[in-house]
This record gives sequence, structure tokens and C-alpha cells, in this order.
Amino acid sequence: MKSLRTPDERFEQLPDFPFEPHYVTVADGEGGELRVHYLDEGPAEAAPVLLLHGEPSWSFLYRHMIPVLVAAGHRVVVPDLIGFGRSDKPTEQSDYTYARHVAWMSDALFDQLDLRDITFFGQDWGGLVGLRLVAAQPDRFARVVVGNTGLPTGDRPPNEAFLAWQKFSQTAPQFPIGGIVNGGCATDLSPEVIAAYDAPFPDDTYKAGARIFPSLVPTSTDDPAHADQMAAWEVISRFDRPWLCAFSDKDPVTNGGERVFLRSVPGCDGQPHTTIEGGGHFLQEDRGPELAKVIVDFIAAT
Repeated sequence: MKSLRTPDERFEQLPDFPFEPHYVTVADGEGGELRVHYLDEGPAEAAPVLLLHGEPSWSFLYRHMIPVLVAAGHRVVVPDLIGFGRSDKPTEQSDYTYARHVAWMSDALFDQLDLRDITFFGQDWGGLVGLRLVAAQPDRFARVVVGNTGLPTGDRPPNEAFLAWQKFSQTAPQFPIGGIVNGGCATDLSPEVIAAYDAPFPDDTYKAGARIFPSLVPTSTDDPAHADQMAAWEVISRFDRPWLCAFSDKDPVTNGGERVFLRSVPGCDGQPHTTIEGGGHFLQEDRGPELAKVIVDFIAAT
């Protein structure tokens, strides 16, 4: 598997991002290895808060949440998915599958870092990957928080807007990562922040993972991931540890997506589910400190 590694100088002097990089290597599934980048802040002996990003962002998305969580005494682990951020980037779209993303993160977070007693938060594909990790090894997780995400099985057809997004990701001559993130926020980002989202991708050859992600969302029961998604739901529908929904109010993509968790996951019962007001799809960008405080309070209460 051929992969690219973004030069380190692309990550110099990013706004509000003073965090030191850490790395582990994982098997690529074809006899080679890939490097996974992660942030690791706060006391090493504390139980970890695991934050997973989605499409097409990277760990930079959590820069305003990490300090709030660390100030509350928590260890915060924030990986970059393969194909994103400072992690290695296989060059062929066919190198990426839903199952491989789950396997790569499982290798990094469980086999390499051996994270346990985890508080998990996932948004967008961070939830699609992370909830599969929860289903695979539920005993590693103390509690779960989800926002603007889901665990689709393909049983429901996608709407026209999502189909248009899939088509754009495959056919657009340019795939402006920073501009796409900006478009998913409730307020416009500064040029410096947009540039930081572009930083991992010097040119289009680095964007195979970002371009293929929309096409990996299960949209029919014939999808290769359908059986694994159904198996994951079998586990999650019995998950009785604390589970909190914190979706935003200005994301048309996932509006109402919390309902499937509220009716299906036992751990949701009796929890202080909340709506993050003023947050777009990337609620971490729009309302990061507020969302972090929700997670801090949820940990303290459970």
C-alpha cells in the first residue's frame, strides 16, 4: 500500500494549537505499516477522554475543547484517522474501507495505547468509527457522548443532499478541505483557521481518504458494511453504561439523529441530554468550550 506523509513544516504555527504530536504504527492490512498521529494531553494516569474527528477534519477540530477537559483533570487522547491530519495517507481511494478504518483505530487505541475506562465523544465519521469500537470492546468504555453522528446500516435511503455530497466528493475538480469545514460551521472561520484545515493536504494526491469517505457511508443493505453495522447495533442496544446525546441545533445533515440512540440504547435512560445551541455540523468549532463543559459535567455526574 503506497502512502504519503504530510511534511512537518505544514503544521508549524497553527492558531491555538500548541500540542505535541505523538505516533504509533499500525498494520496497513497488506503487509506494511502506517503511522497514526494522536494528541495526548493531561495527566497520563487519568482515565482517558477519547475524541474522534470526522470528514474532512482532523484533530485540530478539538483545539478549543482539549484545554477545558485537561483543566478538569482529564487525560485527553485525540487521534487523526488514517488519511487525515498528521497520520499517513494511502494514495488510492480503494485503500480505504469502513472496516479498515475501524481496524486501524482499534490497533492504535486498543492494541498500541491499551486505552481503558474511556469516555468517548465522536462526531460525523468519528461516531461511525468510534461506535464500532464501542461495540467491539464495550468493556473498555465507561461512558459515551455523541453529537451530530450516527451508525447507519443502509436500511434507509439517503436524502438528495447527501447523494449530491457523495457525487461532489467524487467528481469535483477541486476538493477544498478548509472550505468544506467552513461551510459546515454556523459562523465563518478565519482565513488562518481555514488554512489549518487545509494544512494536512498539500495537493489532491493527499486527499484520497477525504474524497472516498462520503461513499463509504452505508446507503443500502447491499453495502459491504451492512452486516457489521447490524452486529454493532446488537451490542449497542444492550449498552447500559451512561450515554449522552449532545447534538447541535444548526446541522441539517444530522438533525433528529439523536432519536435512534434515545429509543435504542439503555444507557440513554435518565441522562441529561442536551442541544448545543448555535452549533453547525462542526459543533466543536462553533461551540467547543461549551461542548467540553457538557462532557466534563457528564463525567462528574456519572
